[in-house]
Amino acid sequence: MQVYTYSEARQKLARVLEQAESTGKVLIRRKDGRTFALVPEQVPSSPLDVPSIKADISTQEIVAIVRAGRQRGRARCST
Repeated sequence: MQVYTYSEARQKLARVLEQAESTGKVLIRRKDGRTFALVPEQVPSSPLDVPSIKADISTQEIVAIVRAGRQRGRARCST
């Protein structure tokens, strides 16, 4: 974990922020010996926030697949 003096942190703020982002935490020490931790804020994400995929399929094909799946599900429930 990187430790910066207060003066270094002021002069190299962009570098300090990048370091905190890459390592998760940076310490800043003042002249009087007090130490402060600089930690990047955690951005909450939704479990539904998933990356998209490139698929060579049309909307009509997707609708047909969903309808076929629903019909199979109904057939299983009725037996």
